[in-house]
Amino acid sequence: MFSDKDGVRFATPEDVGRYRAMRLRCRTIADISCGVGGQTIYFANECEQVYAIEVDPEKIAYARKNCQRLGITNVEFICADALSTEAIDCLPQLDVVFSDPARPASENMRDINSLQPSIPDVMAAYSAKTSNFAFEAPPQLTPERIPFDCEKEYLSLEGKMNRMNLYFGDLKKCGVSAIALPSGGRIESAGEAPLIRISEEPLLYAYEPEESVERAGLLAQMAGEIREHTPDISLFRIDKKRIFLTSMEEIDHRLFKNRYKVLNTSGFDITAINTYLRENDFKAVLLRAAVDPKDYWGIRNRLEEGLKGKRKAHLFLKGDIAILCEEL
Repeated sequence: MFSDKDGVRFATPEDVGRYRAMRLRCRTIADISCGVGGQTIYFANECEQVYAIEVDPEKIAYARKNCQRLGITNVEFICADALSTEAIDCLPQLDVVFSDPARPASENMRDINSLQPSIPDVMAAYSAKTSNFAFEAPPQLTPERIPFDCEKEYLSLEGKMNRMNLYFGDLKKCGVSAIALPSGGRIESAGEAPLIRISEEPLLYAYEPEESVERAGLLAQMAGEIREHTPDISLFRIDKKRIFLTSMEEIDHRLFKNRYKVLNTSGFDITAINTYLRENDFKAVLLRAAVDPKDYWGIRNRLEEGLKGKRKAHLFLKGDIAILCEEL
């Protein structure tokens, strides 16, 4: 794509752009603050007509070139302030308005009120054109910090939290949802979440849920759905960043980013762990723990000393307890 530095930095990943365009598929859509057109291109593939609005003439020139390069002809470009009558008067009735607002480069705590243009201002400006709005918002925001009647969709990409989308009007399907890409695994809030069983130690199998499920606060609901088929499913928290769902049964689920068999649980004795790894044909061990970064490679090198096998282990630490796993 043709782009400036900011356009590259904030470009929409391909899987995300394609997913959002499919979710918002309609006849006419306005892409507010379209930038260099990363999302516009995907809207053009799914919608009959796209109106791409951008105040920066350099960015909209890149967006136009990107569409031309791909042979896209169903996008009308409008270089203007998205909230101005100059922009809005150019538009017909719309099915959907999508906005990816600007936000501060950094904040001590992300705030929904820091978005520019703000969500209320966009909805007020375009209220005569449509009642269906979609916004990108900072994924650091938890559901209770978003004071709008909308669906709050948390999206993870290849196991990492990536985006949050807010859907208003007929686009809203539920209160909170989580989706994982590229698998397409999805879960939606549905009534009061069931209580989740807490385990004091990992069972035979351990599963890392997608970050979007955790951020959406839907882990208990996910466990409740799994419990219908696997009654012993429970939660085991390792540290502030890491959590397992664990069971004596092997489970596959589209909202697990990693699945493990638990091999051994013991005190964190590097020599003893190294001996176990050497005796069981391992060649490498990934240290998945909250350790000081300057100590990471020193610990890992000691764990891997003399390993000549073929297997790869994952080592988690809960306090001074080492949990040795192998990916399924």
